[in-house]
Amino acid sequence: MADYILDDLELAQEAALAGAAEGLRHFAALAGLPREVKQDGSVVTAADRAVEDRIREVLTGARPGDTILGEEHGETAGDGGRRWIIDPIDGTHLFVEGDDRWLVLIALEERGEITVGVAALPAQGRIFWAVRGGGARQAEIHDSRITGEQKIAVAGGGAPDLSISRLGVVPDWDRADVAALIDATAERPWSLHPGLLVARGDLDVAVQTSGKIWDFAATSLIVTEAGGDYRGLDGRTTPGPGASLYSRSAGLGDAALAVLS
Repeated sequence: MADYILDDLELAQEAALAGAAEGLRHFAALAGLPREVKQDGSVVTAADRAVEDRIREVLTGARPGDTILGEEHGETAGDGGRRWIIDPIDGTHLFVEGDDRWLVLIALEERGEITVGVAALPAQGRIFWAVRGGGARQAEIHDSRITGEQKIAVAGGGAPDLSISRLGVVPDWDRADVAALIDATAERPWSLHPGLLVARGDLDVAVQTSGKIWDFAATSLIVTEAGGDYRGLDGRTTPGPGASLYSRSAGLGDAALAVLS
């Protein structure tokens, strides 16, 4: 491997912080922000594209040979087996409503395996990350700097019965397909992405009812490196299109999928 000035985690964090700063600039000027609706009905703004542009600038400057896949600008070809996966503003519907739960998501995929994942919540001043084999962590963002790093882990002890398991569902619509799981568990409101709440032990199970690879690439690694389980509702264990399930253990994930099936 080439001798890079920044290692991959540091680069992902740098890119996330740059994207966060750009996103916050637009978040502070929501009244004049142009909005569009994609063919799938989701909202996109000038901020989404600006944040992705900024992230791409950081990544390309340090790793010009890497492939980059972003939600807004698609995929740019690289010359190796490395691909950066970007969701510049995850939760644009939250962003445009002035809700502080939107994220900036960046992951690195190497030969089909996610090896680095970073999830920043710029408006909350929080950041989460994981490196494959190195555990998961959270910290605060102050003046575009990461401070107060803490290791995180899923809730300890034996997995609870599904009926008393704390569940988070995102987004707040498209709930019909997971209604059986909602009815079988103890649903809780969420202050940040439910998958991240599973990773730090505040929820037992979380389900994201739809998404693409960029919605799951970073959070899937953070949850698994925190000791939890990630899988698609179709049983896949790698991030991809469709609904996904996060849980504190594989056994609890099995129980949740059994209810949904």
